[in-house]
Amino acid sequence: MFNTFIDILAYTLTLTYTHVLKRIHIPTHSLEEIYKMLAIVTGIPGTGKTTVATKAISMLKEDGISWELATYGDFMFDIAKAKDFVEDRDQMRELKPDQQREIQKDAANKIADLAKNKNILLDTHCTINTKKGYLPGLPEWVLHELAPVYFILVEAGSEEIAMRRQGDKTRRRDNELEEGISLHQEMNRNIAAAYSVFTGCTVKIIKNPQGKIDRAAGEMINVLS
Repeated sequence: MFNTFIDILAYTLTLTYTHVLKRIHIPTHSLEEIYKMLAIVTGIPGTGKTTVATKAISMLKEDGISWELATYGDFMFDIAKAKDFVEDRDQMRELKPDQQREIQKDAANKIADLAKNKNILLDTHCTINTKKGYLPGLPEWVLHELAPVYFILVEAGSEEIAMRRQGDKTRRRDNELEEGISLHQEMNRNIAAAYSVFTGCTVKIIKNPQGKIDRAAGEMINVLS
């Protein structure tokens, strides 16, 4: 049956290859369907981060790339309300530290589960400016659960942000001076670098000056596509 050692070897390899193919499952899905990602977008109030993110996601959808915008605060509020911790959003600031940690972790778990099935762009705070100083918006245990791939910081000029805030009558905001706005953005950069050390994610800073939303959205698309 076999004339040479090469014939025997070839026959053996054929049997082995056939056996392996019968035992393994080769996925037929595209890479986008198999490997879902979670990215974080942040920026202080007035930078237009949500507007830029919404624009970028809409443009990506036209190219067949699907991302869903989710807001961390919405998940936290829904969980806190379900636990009877609060009745409205204003009460979120009055939660005890242990309650805050509990709902932060629960929200992170829920978002991480969503990111297993779809690409999630998470809109959240990088830092929170409190009376006692700046507070990281994403503690270590939250970052560990979320495991973001990209961290996107949307920024604008301090004077421009101040003018946008004065013109926005739909939200309550602290009256930070331009110096305070600049400091807050600088703090966000520093904390974002720390987040990158914890998770290994890249950090992208996108400028969003007035009238340049298409350019800012384009930069975000380059990260997410």
